[in-house]
Amino acid sequence: MTRIQSLFNGGKRKALIAYLTAGDPSPARTPDLVAALERGGADLIELGVPFSDPIADGPVIQRGAERALKAGTTLAAVLEIARTIRQLSQIPLLLFTYLNPVMRYGVEKLASDAKAAGIDGCLLTDLSVEEAAPYLGAMRAAALDTVFLAAPTSTPERLKLVAKYSTGFVYLVSRTGVTGERDSLSESVEPLVASMRAITPLPLAVGFGISTPEQAREVARVADGVVVGSAFVRLIGEGGDLESFARALRRGMDA
Repeated sequence: MTRIQSLFNGGKRKALIAYLTAGDPSPARTPDLVAALERGGADLIELGVPFSDPIADGPVIQRGAERALKAGTTLAAVLEIARTIRQLSQIPLLLFTYLNPVMRYGVEKLASDAKAAGIDGCLLTDLSVEEAAPYLGAMRAAALDTVFLAAPTSTPERLKLVAKYSTGFVYLVSRTGVTGERDSLSESVEPLVASMRAITPLPLAVGFGISTPEQAREVARVADGVVVGSAFVRLIGEGGDLESFARALRRGMDA
């Protein structure tokens, strides 16, 4: 059982999932930022691999990727960051990336190296679930979780495939468009959660647009996990206090 699966099987509380761009502002700083998030109450860390063409990401995470790339962060460097985190913590780590860096690195090599580095699973934002067979085989062989995205626009057939090929949890995108902080939650959240609950027993985590304790509490009412990304990345760019913000989100979810 992976650390991700153990987290959700524990069932003690709703999971706070924190995204950060690995290497932002520098590879050496990322383990400390992860430690701050964990102290604040984060249960799982999405380590984003910086990419020059992040089509699913809004301007805040794009700027985070630019800072990380300027600092020399590569996919190999992200795996080294994971190794360093593993010397300090057993918090679940989900590698969050695009297909292009994975294809350049090599799917089977990534699976092997990620497992050795202490990664628990992978999410490829632009990998179509219908074309994921080679990737799935490599990930399964390395005993890594494969997390796929489902969106409000996903067809019933696509939802079934996402449920079939996901392990660990299913990532539900709360709204169409790119990542970024929003003033209010999308009305699509509850219907999408209900649709996935009807076809899978896997835990469901909701992300995109969640940036306040109040929004986190609202999502935690219906989902098993709450994903926050842009708000953390913005704080990193501003030199803000990740631990305090994570603690505020945790209190909101536990209220």
